[in-house]
Amino acid sequence: MHGTVDGFSYGLVTPLVAYVMACLGGALGLRCTTRALLVAHTWRPGWLALGSAAIGSGIWTMHFIAMIGFTVRGAPIHYDKPMTYGSLGVAVVMVGVGVFIVGYRGATGTALFTGGTLTGLGIASMHYLGMAGMRLNGTFTYNTLTVAVSVAVAMAAATVALWAAGQVRGLLWSVGAGLVMGLAVTGMHYTGMAALSVHLHTGGAPAAGDSPATLLAPMLIGPLAFLCLAGAVVLFDPLMVLGKPDRAPAPHPPGVPAHQAVGHPARGARLLGRRDVAHRESRTPQNR
Repeated sequence: MHGTVDGFSYGLVTPLVAYVMACLGGALGLRCTTRALLVAHTWRPGWLALGSAAIGSGIWTMHFIAMIGFTVRGAPIHYDKPMTYGSLGVAVVMVGVGVFIVGYRGATGTALFTGGTLTGLGIASMHYLGMAGMRLNGTFTYNTLTVAVSVAVAMAAATVALWAAGQVRGLLWSVGAGLVMGLAVTGMHYTGMAALSVHLHTGGAPAAGDSPATLLAPMLIGPLAFLCLAGAVVLFDPLMVLGKPDRAPAPHPPGVPAHQAVGHPARGARLLGRRDVAHRESRTPQNR
């Protein structure tokens, strides 16, 4: 028997809140990725790890806030806790691999394709693993074509977001990239949900698990606290806001034309040294 599925039992409240959470996690994570490109290699892994965790937490929180509005008529829904929280780990790890590739290789064609693909697959894997953790008196089936479209949406939008993060520009640029990442996550989620059909079993009881209310408190408190912490790091780090590199460019040597010194500090230094030698020679007694 087909179950009657409602993904918007609270109207537009859950989709909008879910989208905001996805944008928050995406903006913070992509800003940390941009920050990593501005620092020495010693600090880069830390910033990339923070960015990966922020994006993964935003994806996971978005999914389960959206699932609060998901109901199946006549079939109470429960969740398997290990698989539910395991989906968070999958999201962080797979997104992290993609972010680290772009963080170390830069926003080049190959790195963007590889990193965007892995990040998009991480978004999709988190979604479908989270769905596999649901327990009800029935089974899920998916339309293969719609699932493929949902994965393609995630990979394409994640690639665009990583490209924007790799441009090393100001805070507003990263906010825009976060909006794109939020679109990738929510677009993938609801496209994937459109591929879902529920077949209810006649008789019997649903498998044991935790109710949505049981998961709600840790779902909100844990990831939201982490996202607030990541947000504080972004807001209180001037470099995160201004988007300027740690090391200022080498000073322009006095007396050396800018077109000769810029981009060639060693050449400028050699020219300056030659002029100092010539100046000292001109002041020797035989030249006075």
